Amino acid sequence: MKNKIKSTEVRDSAMSDEAASVQKKSRRRPKQETKIKSASKGTQPSRRKRGAEKNAAVREAASAKAQPKQKPARVARNSSAAESPRGKLKVMFFGGVGEIGKNMTAIEYNDCIVVIDAGMAFPDNEINPGIDCVIPDYAYFNENRSKVKAVLLTHAHEDHLGGLPYFLKDVPVPVYGSAMSLAFLENKLKRNGFKEADCRIVDDGESVQIGPFKIEFVAVTHSVAGSLALAVGTPKGVIFFTGDFKIDHTPVDGRHMNLERIAEIGKKGVLLLMQDSTNVERPGYTMSESAVGKSLDNVFRDNANRRIIVATFASNIHRVQQIINVAIKYSRRVAFSGTSMQYMTEIARKLNALTLPPDRVVELDKISQIPDDRLCIIATGTQGEPESALTRMANDDFKKVVIGPDDTVILSASTIPGNERSIYKVINNLCKKGANVIYESLYEVHSSGHACREELKMMFALIRPRYFIPVHGEYRHLKKHAELAELMGIPHENILIPELGFRVEVSASGLKRLPDVKSGSVMLVGDTEAGETMMTDRRKLASEGVVIAVVNVQGEPSVDLMVKGLTLTEKFSEELKSAVMYKIAGGDFEDMTVEEADKSVRKTLTKLFYRNLRHCPLIVPVIIGL
Repeated sequence: MKNKIKSTEVRDSAMSDEAASVQKKSRRRPKQETKIKSASKGTQPSRRKRGAEKNAAVREAASAKAQPKQKPARVARNSSAAESPRGKLKVMFFGGVGEIGKNMTAIEYNDCIVVIDAGMAFPDNEINPGIDCVIPDYAYFNENRSKVKAVLLTHAHEDHLGGLPYFLKDVPVPVYGSAMSLAFLENKLKRNGFKEADCRIVDDGESVQIGPFKIEFVAVTHSVAGSLALAVGTPKGVIFFTGDFKIDHTPVDGRHMNLERIAEIGKKGVLLLMQDSTNVERPGYTMSESAVGKSLDNVFRDNANRRIIVATFASNIHRVQQIINVAIKYSRRVAFSGTSMQYMTEIARKLNALTLPPDRVVELDKISQIPDDRLCIIATGTQGEPESALTRMANDDFKKVVIGPDDTVILSASTIPGNERSIYKVINNLCKKGANVIYESLYEVHSSGHACREELKMMFALIRPRYFIPVHGEYRHLKKHAELAELMGIPHENILIPELGFRVEVSASGLKRLPDVKSGSVMLVGDTEAGETMMTDRRKLASEGVVIAVVNVQGEPSVDLMVKGLTLTEKFSEELKSAVMYKIAGGDFEDMTVEEADKSVRKTLTKLFYRNLRHCPLIVPVIIGL
């Protein structure tokens, strides 16, 4: 596949200080015009001319007094422009509010929609068995396809871009993002069979005009390189969308969050702020990514005679770089395990975002030739994903790496809510094999990519928005963030806690809830949507088992039962067969269609299961002879 990756041509045309000053003055007097030009320097108007001007001024004043008094144009406090008389500015939420993951937000003005991120979430396999991933329901965009003009990508995490291969198939629009984000997206699109996609690279500080929206991309620090916040200029005012961020003053790659520009945007006026809520419950500041390197150094030093396996997010290139640096310092060769780890590190190396001398890399097939104390394996699997490298190692399902007492395994990542059980299962299995397992609660081997309370407060102080809507978090996070906004001086009535499907009009007069849009979750098995009927059957299979009843009504009648996931006594099994045979003998099936016979068998067996076991497995009748 050859994706069309283009640099955007429109560059930032931010106003100069002088222009901003002029605009500020004009906002104070929106209706006034200068009637009389100042005289040239060194000249004075004649007495007759001054008298004529005075009389004209008196007549004009008298005329104005006779006219009905008009109200001045209303200017939104802290907004960058006067309220436009036409069009409604709407914000809609399709994911990432009231939940962790599958982030998706949209901004709409008249016939133009821009979508911010299109992520995915990993399902809880106990609740939704057999599901590969969950994406937002974007039926609204299908119904309004002509209005959708672009996707704005804040960064390259799966919970922000993982749904794009599905979205772009139905709504093929340009995607704007950093070089790193689009390189990750391009690879994902290739693996999903895309032949062409319109990906447009933007630089830090660059602006693009999309319909009525002027979008400025602002550099922020996060746990993946190339992360961006968005300042969206609209006819009603500026919407500032932080994306995922933390304020890291010592970033590994030297790319700092542009706090100076954020302060300038705040000074000019921001109508609405939407901000990451993930770490709002954590006090203080998020630890710098650079501090993780020191902790890793200590672990490598203390385990000098052991093989070291480090599991981290494949997209966290800064973390991978620090692991590589420490491994090289202690004379270790580096091997990569896991498909996503291999392709993401390759992308980062091509973009010069990852430095690794070729002679320090060893293929996974050849690690048996390297002494344990000279080897470091960087793997995927921090969340206990069933097919990940670390989970397979823990389950003795990975031939190339066999875990033993001479291994130290480091989980350099935080636990995503909902994955706790899977992660602890992996940790327990590793411990049973004798490995020394190190994770965040024991050592500082992970730093969050999300801002804590003091960083969030700093952003409120810099941006000074009129309105606030918290995003990216469960409801408890959003509520705590709303409380923090009030603490920072935003009136209660200017704050709205969103839920999936909310459509909110934003104007100088307030935040107005409009009728909801269609939203929700789409569960996928491969590329196929799993409907509610399929999910009901899957849950029943997982919890109560399945009984396949083969009913032959042709010739000599018979009933055979195949049972999976539960145990039946011989007596109860015969009772089930007899109940169906009784219906056959009574001629019940003679005038039935296959569908009617299927329903009859299911109803008969269901009653017996509930009467004897107080629950019922999934029953699948197979009717022969009708």
